[in-house]
Amino acid sequence: MAHALSMDLRLRVVAVIADGLSCRQAADRFGVSPSSAIRWRQLERERGSCAPRKLGGDRRSGRIEAEAGFILSQVAATPDITLSELAEKLRQERGLGVAIGTIWRFFERRGITFKKKRRMPPSRTALTL
Repeated sequence: MAHALSMDLRLRVVAVIADGLSCRQAADRFGVSPSSAIRWRQLERERGSCAPRKLGGDRRSGRIEAEAGFILSQVAATPDITLSELAEKLRQERGLGVAIGTIWRFFERRGITFKKKRRMPPSRTALTL
């Protein structure tokens, strides 16, 4: 996985740019890409710091987490609803197209499981639950 370049390098590039060198000249001097120097300078102007943002992590579950109330109410109304039925309801009623795996992970984060038991004939020797 890619990693962010050091803050020391970023600060030196931005300082040289602030002293009057162009972004491309500063990039050549420090051996970084011109797009990086341009982006660091832009971050410095916009945020006041050229520090890197956090890498990795989940950036997509916010879409389905925003619909948590709707999903949980559907499960409360119909406890044996399938994941594909729930995906279809989300698409039709909320305009949110999600995969079955996304819904499955939504329930996994909450520790919600529903195991269907097969109907079995009663046992003659042991109690069947």
